[in-house]
Amino acid sequence: MSTAYGLLRGSRALFAAARSAAGSAAPKAAAPPSKRAPAAAAAPKAAKPAKQKKPTQPSGIMKAKPISLALQDFVGETEISRVEAVKKVWAYIKANNLQNPVDRREIFCDDTLKKLFEGKDKVGFLEIAKLLSSHFVKSA
Repeated sequence: MSTAYGLLRGSRALFAAARSAAGSAAPKAAAPPSKRAPAAAAAPKAAKPAKQKKPTQPSGIMKAKPISLALQDFVGETEISRVEAVKKVWAYIKANNLQNPVDRREIFCDDTLKKLFEGKDKVGFLEIAKLLSSHFVKSA
């Protein structure tokens, strides 16, 4: 490499070693005053009172919405968020060992899940949220 960077690569460590060896032999000059003021010398700022955040209402997929009768029978509630519905379906799948042991992304549907998943015998794990979306009543 013919650039200055290529020629001087790694020389920073060599210069530092040479500087420390030369510095120990000669007395050091006083360090120039720092442009920054030390933290202890800075004027103390008045502490601002912490802002109280308003409790926010859940929105989007976290908001509880009315659900279909089939999903109501499954979860036992009249309103539930999409996130909670998916969590309860997964808990049911795990409790009843409905995942394909060879391909864990595939779910075998029993009679209960067939009611929710349009009568399908098998669904992929990525389809669960899509198939549940038809059970959430659209509010006008």
